[in-house]
Amino acid sequence: MGEIRFTERELDIMSVLWSRGPSTVAEVLEALEDDLAYNTVLTMLKIMEDKGYVSRSPEGRAHRYAAEVERDEAGESALERVTERLFGGSPEKLLLRLVDTELDPDELRRMRDLLDRRLREMEDER
Repeated sequence: MGEIRFTERELDIMSVLWSRGPSTVAEVLEALEDDLAYNTVLTMLKIMEDKGYVSRSPEGRAHRYAAEVERDEAGESALERVTERLFGGSPEKLLLRLVDTELDPDELRRMRDLLDRRLREMEDER
């Protein structure tokens, strides 16, 4: 699909679809924290459908919208943009910034374990 760029509102809607699964406009509206009009959510979903982010299928008089972009795919695209723009394209600088945040020792250990596992996988691929 290429680079995925959600607006903040689109990301809110996608989060609902990722967590709840295919949903009607009314169900999305109910799950959103913001107080939006039905027509606003409907318009956003139509725009997102045009972009290929969601699909819709008829269900009685309504439509059910489903995410066409996986959460991981969107996260990878966003992480690439953040790494490029904020950290000069350096994943190492991104990791250093992350490690400098307020993490508890268990989180740091899990991160270290993930890095160790990834290194072993890369060495096994050689």
